[in-house]
Amino acid sequence: MTTVNEDTESQEEKSQLSVPSTSISLTATTSAYQLVSEIPTEESQKFDLSAHVWSDEDNEDILETPNKDGPKYEAPHERPIWANKTEYLLAQVGFSVGLSTIWRFPYLCFHNGGGSFLIIYILMMFLVGIPLLFLEMAAGQRMRQGSIGVWKVISPWIGGVGYTSFMVCIIVGLYYSVLMAWNLFYLVQSFQSPLPWLLCPLSKNSSIDSECARTSPTTYFWYRKVLKATDEIEIDGKPVMHLSASVLVIWLIICISMIKGPKSTGKMLYISVLLPYIILFSLLIRSLTMKGAYFGLKNLLAAKVPALYSVEVWRRTGNQLFLSLGPGFGSFTAISSYIPRSNNCVIDAYAVAFLNLLVSLTTTVFVFAVMGHLATKNNEKCYLMNAEKVMDLVTAQVLPPEAHPPDSLYHDPSAIYPKWLNNLPEHIKSRILPNLTDCDLSKELNKVMIGPGVVIVTFSDIVSLFSGPTFWSIVTFLLLVNLGLSTVIGIIQGIITPLQDTFSSLREHSKLLTVGVCVPMFLGSLLFVRPSGSYYVNLLDDYWVSLPLFFIVILETIAMAWIYGARRFLTDLSIMMGHPISPIYRWLWCFLSPFVLLVLFLSTLIHLSVKEITYLAWDSRISHEVTRIYPSWAKALLIFLVVITVLPVPVYFFYTVIIRVASPVSMSHNTAIITFQPEAKGDSPKVGPRLQRDIKTSSDPSCNGLHRPSYPRRVPRPPLPSPKRPQKRPVLSRCACQWRASDGPDLETTTPYSR
Repeated sequence: MTTVNEDTESQEEKSQLSVPSTSISLTATTSAYQLVSEIPTEESQKFDLSAHVWSDEDNEDILETPNKDGPKYEAPHERPIWANKTEYLLAQVGFSVGLSTIWRFPYLCFHNGGGSFLIIYILMMFLVGIPLLFLEMAAGQRMRQGSIGVWKVISPWIGGVGYTSFMVCIIVGLYYSVLMAWNLFYLVQSFQSPLPWLLCPLSKNSSIDSECARTSPTTYFWYRKVLKATDEIEIDGKPVMHLSASVLVIWLIICISMIKGPKSTGKMLYISVLLPYIILFSLLIRSLTMKGAYFGLKNLLAAKVPALYSVEVWRRTGNQLFLSLGPGFGSFTAISSYIPRSNNCVIDAYAVAFLNLLVSLTTTVFVFAVMGHLATKNNEKCYLMNAEKVMDLVTAQVLPPEAHPPDSLYHDPSAIYPKWLNNLPEHIKSRILPNLTDCDLSKELNKVMIGPGVVIVTFSDIVSLFSGPTFWSIVTFLLLVNLGLSTVIGIIQGIITPLQDTFSSLREHSKLLTVGVCVPMFLGSLLFVRPSGSYYVNLLDDYWVSLPLFFIVILETIAMAWIYGARRFLTDLSIMMGHPISPIYRWLWCFLSPFVLLVLFLSTLIHLSVKEITYLAWDSRISHEVTRIYPSWAKALLIFLVVITVLPVPVYFFYTVIIRVASPVSMSHNTAIITFQPEAKGDSPKVGPRLQRDIKTSSDPSCNGLHRPSYPRRVPRPPLPSPKRPQKRPVLSRCACQWRASDGPDLETTTPYSR
């Protein structure tokens, strides 16, 4: 094939070429670009322009060529977009900043080196997290499709990764809505005074419930009143009614928020995303004024150097980074597919990552300040108990009168007790110390910094420390409900968008589709509101979700960097956004990110293989929490879920192999020159250089069911007349049905980023 330039010299060369060609201009009424294609063809293979319609809202990477013998071509459907950039960013931030940011980050930070954990987290965020966010956002914005369609376009060989993301969104959406239901129930119960979890309930004979008396009121309320938890995962029962009602309300809110697509979702996000930041800032200010907050913050900022060399700390940090940011779900891709192509997704990726980090740090400061206050209170109680022991010993004449503590001890135990004890004579101190409890403030902080499994109990304890606990309880659980709501909306968007892209008829029935997704999700969520449901939630959230996410992101990175081509993709983005993209992302996508992801995946897999998986359960006999080991069938269920979610990748790979073998014509390809010329402001790029792309001919059903004619073999392109620029041959992809950008912009076009 011979390509022909648009200038006069190229037109003169065209007349000397022996291969006939036809210049075809396809201009869409709704398009922001004018597409000019010059494709060599026989007379019998000319395009029927009257039958061809092009839309910028459709994927640019697929050339719809009408075929009189094939199916009738239908005009592409216009893709809706977000009302403005603010709503788009709110959707991305709302999905990224979820309950994992609030629940896990402070706990992991405390138990993994404090400041050292923060250093590792920030380093991994810049080297791995932000590049992956940028990749997923750019892929959705470039291809204008959900997770399933995007990766079929990138490479049909790994098209199954989109189905894996789709399945992960379904499973996570099922149990994540239950987490929101727990918080919603606490929110409703907060409109009482006193709060129901501050005091133990009374039994029938007006005495305090014996089970609650053996534990704390907040722990008793959580296990016995909210969850109605069984002692073991093997013991089960019917769904808890009040939790079932809470789940129903959650799914009604989600359905109403998404019923009209991005337009209705964007309006809801102003509340569900912005309100939590206002509440979190208020809680932060309140916590910093509490006694003992300084001690908690000092432990946060203290970096433990050995943690920097711990493989386990790096593994936990990497897991938290991915669970917090959220790559792999396909939600970033789906949300970005509704934004104009000229949008600068590089800035968006940094904005989402920094806001996520800001919320994580703010929450951590808040939790450490409150835990420092709680540890200080427990420490003072310990001092007073020791003082009472000493007074009893003095009264019993076991100790001399000089050992009697001062009366002012009760005014400020934290300051007076250590001074009094240190000023005692050595012979008296040696007799006192064996009878006293060790009141170490650091040990008290370790006791109150419990794990994330019962974080709701921790937050209910926190609000009880504030003056006006009813108000602060409403505010706190409203924060948690809104954070979870925006995350679930992003997850459901990762389900609805691929369905609409795969089955185009569903676009005309978006409301019915939204209801059709939410109703089965609600019914599936009822599995987790049974008495043993919380143990299944812990199984999925603690041990399952990280494995398929790592698997997905590894394949996404390899597909974009090595199959499609990192340099090629960056060229596409440069043209889309009208400015050059830093080549550093090419090295991050090609080398660093795949290596780090593979190490994290293997280390997590090894960790789960050699370590017993456990859960925190309630033992009603002793009225206390106990750690139990998951039974063998639960481990088998975990393995089954991991296998079933990653299974679409090899299945689709072999399906593609069969299609290629059955349709050898699909392996042939031809090349066309595509010129993007901006016609108007808005979605159009700032410049319009030409790109070399591959047009594949195939009967592959993944190519929108459109049949393309076969063209003559390509004739080598004549050298360009301009000596100022070196000629660069295009790199052609061997994947069928896809257009591929060349390694660089057209050499005949002078642009700021092609030099």
